[in-house]
Amino acid sequence: MTLLPRTLRLDASDGVVFPRAAEPGEWAVPGGFCFWDDDDGLAGKRRQAFRAGFLGLGSFGWSTLVEVAAAPAGARATALAALAAHLRAEHGAPADGAQAAAAEEIAFAESLCAGHAPGTVLALERRFEAGEMRERFRTLHRRETAPVFAIVQTDDEAPEWPDLAALR
Repeated sequence: MTLLPRTLRLDASDGVVFPRAAEPGEWAVPGGFCFWDDDDGLAGKRRQAFRAGFLGLGSFGWSTLVEVAAAPAGARATALAALAAHLRAEHGAPADGAQAAAAEEIAFAESLCAGHAPGTVLALERRFEAGEMRERFRTLHRRETAPVFAIVQTDDEAPEWPDLAALR
């Protein structure tokens, strides 16, 4: 069974913080290569993509979280072809170099999933350190304990919904 990272969207924040948000359910890679020509002077949404984004291989947008997922037959080859085409079109890579670089990136993405059960959530932190790009990956696990608080409605009271827009 091939395991690959798949984009996960828990809320609408990716659409606000990234230049383009990946669609939920896209195969993904870390995507650090998108920042090869950058340095620590990144700003705004591009900086956020650099710091915490996985690159979705459908929209080529960014996702804060990915989950380990079993890839159906042919999904790896499709992801590889899409990434190689992106490397040629957006980064000017020659065809043979793009194919090799895409294969390496997909293999790295697979290695991040190795040893994790499908459904495991992955996050990344990317930064420049001494002039070099560093990536750190972590897994997020579901809590087995009850939440710290819960909203409870009794039969005799109407629900009260806070006006979140007014709280800004």
